[in-house]
Amino acid sequence: MSDLTYHRATSEADALGALRTPGAVPMGGGTDLIPLRREHQVFDGQLVDLRALPGSSDITWNADGSLTLGASVTIARIARDARVRAEFAALAQACASVGTHQLRTMGTLGGNLCQRPRCWYFRHRFECLRHGGSKCSAEEGENQYHAIFRTGPCVAVQPSDPAVALVALEGRVEISGPAGTRAIPMHDFFVPSRVRLDRETALADDEIVTAVHLPAHSSGGTQFYDKAMQRGVWDFALVSLAGVQRRDGEVRLVLGGVAGVPWRVTDSIEEDVASGNLSEDDIETLSQRALYDATPLARNSYKVMIATGLLQRGIARLASESGDLGR
Repeated sequence: MSDLTYHRATSEADALGALRTPGAVPMGGGTDLIPLRREHQVFDGQLVDLRALPGSSDITWNADGSLTLGASVTIARIARDARVRAEFAALAQACASVGTHQLRTMGTLGGNLCQRPRCWYFRHRFECLRHGGSKCSAEEGENQYHAIFRTGPCVAVQPSDPAVALVALEGRVEISGPAGTRAIPMHDFFVPSRVRLDRETALADDEIVTAVHLPAHSSGGTQFYDKAMQRGVWDFALVSLAGVQRRDGEVRLVLGGVAGVPWRVTDSIEEDVASGNLSEDDIETLSQRALYDATPLARNSYKVMIATGLLQRGIARLASESGDLGR
């Protein structure tokens, strides 16, 4: 790593200017960026540390009840914030499930959302479409942790836990670049591999994430984040589920670990859950319907069963807490 240089940006303009240097890359907590370097990803240039940008580490509650999270707020801080836990429980629980205490303490929200795929073919530079190869080696290779819903030729899954909760909560991502600042829905921030293979987000090379906004109408209600892991702790999700039933009754269900982007369950199933009066047979049927379009690979069909189980448990929880579980 001796060929890397380091720059701690003190303003947004400073950061964007530094990122114009050839080979420069933005850095939050470095919990993914530094391992990427060790895992033979090639970037020889300047690390631009974004954590000192003004307001970047702030948690701000707005007058209308909405929430703004600076991109450099740590995962640990979100997980333990009492008001976040009360108002946006799905996000707090998702953050609490990330890695180890040390990783949560160092990792930032912006960095977590922008982490690269955990596919070993990508990480260790085997033949890979994301490295300009002619095929996805995982499609016919070791694919037990890969996608069961196809979003393009790459079958790696989106690895962020907070991302799944933020899609369910209708979060918006604030992005800054030379052309100014823009905000896009979280579900548009993650880009399927059929659209682009050079990166997994809507960020241009000269842009950075500066904040995440959560609307007031997504606060409260019934919320949860459920995560199935191989080792039970300190691991990426085999499958995860964020569930939200807002105070107005609308339901949003988003799966993680099953696709190259956070995978929202179809509107019709969410509407059926929101309608209430569900029997145990209804819950089982809805959970199975959500997986009808799954196309598992040779080694990961077990994910269909896990996803179905998480959905059954999650839908039953929403129905039970709203008093609509049929007897």
